[in-house]
Amino acid sequence: MKRGKNDRNDAAAICETGARPGIHAVPIKTLGQQAQGMVLKVRETLVGQRTALSNTLRGLAAEFGITTAAGLGRTAELLAAIAADQALPAEAKDSFVILSEQLGRLDEQVKVLEKKVAAAHKANPVSTRLATIPGLAAIGSLSVATRVNADDFASGRHFSAWMGIVPKEHSTGGKQRMGGISRAGDERLRQLFVLGATSVIRAVTRPGGSKLASPWLLKLLERKPRKLAAVALANKMARIAWAMMKSGDVYRRPAAA
Repeated sequence: MKRGKNDRNDAAAICETGARPGIHAVPIKTLGQQAQGMVLKVRETLVGQRTALSNTLRGLAAEFGITTAAGLGRTAELLAAIAADQALPAEAKDSFVILSEQLGRLDEQVKVLEKKVAAAHKANPVSTRLATIPGLAAIGSLSVATRVNADDFASGRHFSAWMGIVPKEHSTGGKQRMGGISRAGDERLRQLFVLGATSVIRAVTRPGGSKLASPWLLKLLERKPRKLAAVALANKMARIAWAMMKSGDVYRRPAAA
């Protein structure tokens, strides 16, 4: 793209791009995929707002010496402690009431969206099939089903590279140098795969959990830190997801160690 945007430079850039077969085209989503993806994005936004409001509530309450255990599940306990505090000024109590009412509305809206996500997941055969992959639940599988077309990638390796969970290369002079993951592509999908892999590793490292783990993962955990193993497992999960979407097969659990 030449410097300076105008119609002439835009036309020249389009002609230059069309003459280069190595440049990949942006996949076009259907209206149904866009609608389902919108439900997921709205839910993600509301969950973020709810977390921010909960943190605001907890931080303001701590300034008045009112504290409880952390977590969204302890919000009701915190609100009860605020209501029982007789020394709290009326202005502060009114502000806390506004925050609690807003949190309640967000909770209701998130529950409505989660029901819609569950219904869309059950109605989508690709999503239900992908959800059988350990660590990839309804939200993760529906996100993949609505955002990814397996035919756009030549292999599972290309799919994982598109998501950015492969090493970033900086090689020169015949010497190969591999760094951290590239973090290219869809940030939300990459996040869901890494979080899913982290939950699998957490379950595997609990007492008795190694019976359900694959020998590959157990050997990897012996040699590498957990976070690095989570990224490697996320890469493997992405390749499995692509293969399942491409072939239409169901997930087959590897033999236990």
